[in-house]
Amino acid sequence: MYLDAPLSVGETVTLDDAKRHHLGTVLRLSVDAPVTLFNGDGHEYDARVEQADRKRMTLVVNAQHAPQHESPLSITLYQAIARGDRMDFALGKAVELGVTTIRPVFTDRGKVKLEGSRLEKKQAHWQAVAESAAEQSGRLVRPTVADALPLASCLAADEDKDRLRLMLAPTADGGLSSITRSENIALLVGPESGLSDHEIDTATATGWQPITLGPRVLRTETAGMAALAALQTLWGDLG
Repeated sequence: MYLDAPLSVGETVTLDDAKRHHLGTVLRLSVDAPVTLFNGDGHEYDARVEQADRKRMTLVVNAQHAPQHESPLSITLYQAIARGDRMDFALGKAVELGVTTIRPVFTDRGKVKLEGSRLEKKQAHWQAVAESAAEQSGRLVRPTVADALPLASCLAADEDKDRLRLMLAPTADGGLSSITRSENIALLVGPESGLSDHEIDTATATGWQPITLGPRVLRTETAGMAALAALQTLWGDLG
């Protein structure tokens, strides 16, 4: 379970209501039940339930470990914002497959319009999805879901210019086999209807390399998952 707080052996941790409800009510853990914690510092902490009732749950940290669960690749995913569960699926699978940071982007052909309080709620929801996926997959860091921005703004700011920048484009001439290996990667995944010609041209002009995943057209949530799995298999720690 992820906790946004420093952890140390011998420390007693009091859970907030949401995590108390999850462990105590949903998972039905009681006193002395084991719990594994992480806070993003690269360590895993063994803990046990010390107190559990309807109003309060505390854990005692017993041990610290440093297992190697993280990929050697540092990947930032630029994911076009998809509707509803498709976006949740894309983010969750990206976390399982080892991304470091996720930047949701609004694209020319994207059909999702979010702003103000609706966007703030979505940002919090997406971060919660990333946290849950990190817990489920045994990761020791919680990938950051950065603030959603128009893709044009990201390209104009020349974000991640020091990374190998790859852009999924079905009409590209080559795939990953034509790319020189790198451990620092940015991956751009467009919406269901694809990136616009203007976006592709602008991205290419600022150093993004178009690549294809093969002859079949993939959904946006499938394309990112497939590309990440391929990157981890070729250059990372899958297989």
